[in-house]
Amino acid sequence: MPNIEKLLQWYDINHRILPWRSTSDPYKIWLSEIILQQTRVDQGLNYYLKFIDKFPAIEDLAHAGEDEILKLWQGLGYYSRARNLHKTAKTVCHQHGGIFPKTYHEILKLKGVGPYTAAAIASIVFDEPKPVVDGNVMRLVSRWYAIDEAVNSASGINQIKEILAQLIDKNQPGKFNQAMMEFGAGFCKPKNPDCFQCIFKDQCLAFQKNKVAILPRKNSTVKVKNRYFNYLFINFIQDGEIFTFLKKRQENDIWKGLYEFPLIETLHETGIMELLRNNEEMIPGSPDQLVIESISKKYLHKLTHQRINTCFIKMEFNGSPGENAYPYLKTPLSTIRTYPVSRLTDKYLNDCGL
Repeated sequence: MPNIEKLLQWYDINHRILPWRSTSDPYKIWLSEIILQQTRVDQGLNYYLKFIDKFPAIEDLAHAGEDEILKLWQGLGYYSRARNLHKTAKTVCHQHGGIFPKTYHEILKLKGVGPYTAAAIASIVFDEPKPVVDGNVMRLVSRWYAIDEAVNSASGINQIKEILAQLIDKNQPGKFNQAMMEFGAGFCKPKNPDCFQCIFKDQCLAFQKNKVAILPRKNSTVKVKNRYFNYLFINFIQDGEIFTFLKKRQENDIWKGLYEFPLIETLHETGIMELLRNNEEMIPGSPDQLVIESISKKYLHKLTHQRINTCFIKMEFNGSPGENAYPYLKTPLSTIRTYPVSRLTDKYLNDCGL
């Protein structure tokens, strides 16, 4: 069994100085954990600082508008996290009197909070001995014990949980969890860890059995779907000002709550004229009043299960919006940067100099 006291001593000397580690405020620690889900620390840090500056208390976050939160979140991805963040802030304020729940099981009931996040908050803030199980911890434990079970299988996860329940320092559960995550992230890296300098090399079965490079094992179950997005960036002049069309995504799909140009999604890459001819009902105005100005390069946005292949068609609209314009928000082009949009659309706007 690895020497946990040695791990905690290593953490005391080597841990990164991060703002959420210098507070016991459950709001700030919860916020950091949500931001860092599927996000690197170096990327999430600036977002954390922006949120704390804008919403210093959970009441401020609860009273904010969804568009305001999504705009601040823009570029971080997985936008359901931001929407759930907002819902949970409202729940804590309206149902718990602004007092954050104090136990693992109560925290777990909050929207967007899973077992990992609940364990992190419960242990770090409230000293509840609940071990966290994230990718860094699973990698570390699977190597220490040379676990051949896939870490993304039920049996593999249960095996790791049983080990962690024995390992966790019940007097310092928060410090233990942070030390496990820090050592996994900073030393026991996925590729080419410096095992010969590792303080646990004499206790690591994977190192002794020459299995470090193949552990942890994972079952390959991800199926990737290709989607084709064709955006119509339609500009027109009204009363001397340039306008365009936007629409807020409402479907339970990626980028829900974000704004986008009129979208035509197809099953495969489609020629522009065929695309416009077959989808006249989705164009906000008569097609014969549209002049194609430019067709963008192909933008590819990679998600875990999806590849979004995207083209932006910039058009000038010579006329007044027709009946087909009703689902869209007529937007002054000068204000387009005030709306929360996907990273993909943000890249296109940057390329256009907007």
